[in-house]
Amino acid sequence: MPEPKWDIRRKGRAWTAEEFNQRWPLTPEKFEAIDGRIFWCEEDRLNLLAMILENVGIDAAVRLAPVGVWREAIDALE
Repeated sequence: MPEPKWDIRRKGRAWTAEEFNQRWPLTPEKFEAIDGRIFWCEEDRLNLLAMILENVGIDAAVRLAPVGVWREAIDALE
């Protein structure tokens, strides 16, 4: 299954029926922890993160870490 085109915005949003059908199969079968990390692989972690960000929005996410950490990450992209 191809990875969906994520539509992450500042404000969270509900998925359309089509988006739900594309994304739901990407959810891990069960939540598990291996060596202190959730899920077995990075792909599962990133898919779940993208799904949550679509639903809650970036504005909610940026409140979870210090501003300096976000700025460092953005600077590293450029």
